[in-house]
Parts: sequence; structure tokens; C-alpha cells
Amino acid sequence: MPSTHTVPHLQTTLTGPLLELESHLLAHQAEIEAWFRQQFRQTPAPFYASVDLRNAGYKLAPVDTNLFPAGFNNLAPELMPLAVQAAQVAVMQACPVADGVLIIPENHTRNTFYLENLKALQNILCAAGYETRIGSLRPDLDHPMEIELPSAQTLTLEPLVRRGDRVGVADFFPCAVLLNNDLSSGRPTILENIEQVLLPPLDMGWVNRYKTHHFEHYTRVAHAFAELIEIDPWIITPLSIQCGPVDFKKREGLNCLAGAVNMVLEQTAEAYQRHGVDDTPFAVVKSDRGTYGMAIMSVQDPDQILNLNKKQRNKMSSGKEGLVAHQMMVQEGVYTFETLKGAVAEPVVYMIGPRVVGGFYRVHTGKSATDNLNAPGMHFEPLSFAEACALPDQQAAPDAAPNRFYAYGVVARLALVAAAREICEAKPNCPGHSQ
Repeated sequence: MPSTHTVPHLQTTLTGPLLELESHLLAHQAEIEAWFRQQFRQTPAPFYASVDLRNAGYKLAPVDTNLFPAGFNNLAPELMPLAVQAAQVAVMQACPVADGVLIIPENHTRNTFYLENLKALQNILCAAGYETRIGSLRPDLDHPMEIELPSAQTLTLEPLVRRGDRVGVADFFPCAVLLNNDLSSGRPTILENIEQVLLPPLDMGWVNRYKTHHFEHYTRVAHAFAELIEIDPWIITPLSIQCGPVDFKKREGLNCLAGAVNMVLEQTAEAYQRHGVDDTPFAVVKSDRGTYGMAIMSVQDPDQILNLNKKQRNKMSSGKEGLVAHQMMVQEGVYTFETLKGAVAEPVVYMIGPRVVGGFYRVHTGKSATDNLNAPGMHFEPLSFAEACALPDQQAAPDAAPNRFYAYGVVARLALVAAAREICEAKPNCPGHSQ
């Protein structure tokens, strides 16, 4: 089914390096797909992931990779068959004997957007042929809870229990356990050393994982890919530097952080000069762990770090689950010059296994091209690109909708390869260790 959403016009539509990137992707499509198959044979893709992209016209790069995606309800309905097929393959590869899947969600039950995501994920797995139930970690839940959703569907949460080395709900203890909880508050004891297949592994929760570590893997992946299709890797790679410990409230570590900002700005300015970009460089300072758009700010001058007021310092200290952010990442800022109905937008790509199953635009009417759009006031516009990511249109212009979406899918899968290597690295006998 063709997309009903057009590609937003860029300031650089049909001109500049991004068109060149898209042209390269189309010209090398067979090599690219063969390369991805090889990568995922060496290090299997995570069960699922979402990737936030930023499109500056001259640069298309990921800025975040989420291994516990929570926006399946924002995918276009016509993409359901693609997601179901991908889920069938992903569950079978993870656990060939599985006849059911247990989902372990986040603990909050008042966020109806998240609960709709949970129901959408359950629907996908059920349609794939797997009985799917939801086992909650909430300590105050001692009996099944039914929640009526705005979509008129009903979601049932059941208390998670452990019997021996397996976890489940009531009499349901399947082989496959799917985490949709990013473990920001720590590793639940009930999940340690279970014999079931846990997707993704506990080591990928935010209590263990660093964003800068992911982007170290991504940089190596992007450089190898850039060599394959003969492009400058800067076009698809954001510079990322770790800095810490930082205590914003006590003003400790701010000089180090300002120094990292200065380094990123200087290197970005050099890249802009090399590529003939007239924009002002900026950096994004964010917690090296966690999601939900918390503890994040855009800066164009290191002095902005040194001169933070109390309110700003408190904001930068706050993380999900009330945790305090100490390790920070300073990342090259990538402008987003895409717009929908006059508002800035950024694409978010969703994958199950190695397959792109759709995505959406995160749109914010109150933000600028340099701002973090994952903030209160954002909304989502489904992105129908099932055909695009699997089958670009060689007869259309490189900047046409199918081919723009194919480019999104390629860069998102580069981040997926990096995530696969992260997971592999945490395993003792993973073949990817030789990479």
C-alpha cells in the first residue's frame, strides 16, 4: 500500500550531500543488503530496537538507539503484516521451541501512551501465533489488573512470579521473556540467572549500558560501511564523548564537561568547513544512561555549561525513576531540517530482528532545529515506509519518498548492527569478539 504521508521538504531538497548519500545507497543496494546479512550472521540482531535519526540535509545520523522501544502504537496500521512476519522470525530464532511470550513492562500504569504501546506489542506477538501475557514487576500488584485503554482495548497486567529458574504469570512460564522495561532502576533480582531466553539480556539495561559505548561501536560500523559505499563517514556519524563524573548540583566536573563541549564544537566546525556547511555548530549534552528525553540540553558555547543557573542544574541532574545523572555524553549536534505542517520533525525507525517494520515522525511545534524533540508537547505522525525500506524505487529520484525512507532504514540498521555487537560483547563466546 503506498504511503499517505509525503516526505517533508528539506532546505536542501534535491541538492547537496544527502542526495549524494541516497544516490550511493541506491547504486550499492545489492552490496549493502549482502553486507547487512553478513553482519547479522556474525552478530544476530536484537529482538527489537528503535533509532532516533536527525536529518540535516547534508548529514543523516542516529542520535539514540533504544533497545526497549515503547512506541509500537505509533506505527501505521498498514505495517502490521510486516511487523507480524518479523516477529515470527525473531521469536523462532531466539527460542525455536517457544509457543508463548511473556512481556515484562515498565512499572508505570498511568501513562496511557505507554500502555497503548504495550497492547500494540502484545497484538503483534499474538498475531504472530504466540500466546502473549504481561507479567508486571510492580511490588503492589498481587492479582491481575485490567486496564481500559483509550483505544477501547483492554490490557491485563498480572503479577510476575518465579518458580525455580523460570519466571511467569499464574500457570504461564514460556521459553521467551521479552523485556519492555529499560531497567533504569536496576536489575530485578527475580530475573537474575533464569533459564529462559531473556530479550534483550539484563546487561543491556541502563544500569549497565552507556550510550557512548554504543556509539563507539556505531562509529566502527559506520566507518566500515562508509568504506563499502565510498562516502565520508562523517555524513552518517555523530561525534560522541563521555565525561564524568559530573555533579550539577554541586558544580563538580563542569570544567571537564565544558572542555568536552569545546572539543566537539571545534571538531564539528572543522567538519563544517570541510563540507562547506554554513550552520553554527552545536553540541548536545545528555545523560550517558537512560531515556525519556531527560537530563539533556543543546549548547553552542562551553560557557553555557559553566553558567548554568540552579533550575538548569536541577533539570540536568534528574533522570528516570528519580535517579541522578552523573556520567554524561557530549554529542555533536545534528540539525533537523525536516518539517511537518511547519513544525520540526525527526524520523524514528522501528525494527524487529534485522527488519525495519516502520516508524514515525516525532514532531514538536514548540522546538527549533537544534532542540531535543523528545519533550512534553511532542506528537507523532506515522511513517508508512514498508515498501521503501525493503524495495527502493530505482526509477524515482534519489530524494523521492521511497528512497528517502530507504536511507532512513539503512542508517537505522547500522545502529542495529552496533547494538548487536554490544550484546555480543557481553557474552563469553560470541563470534563478534573478533571484530
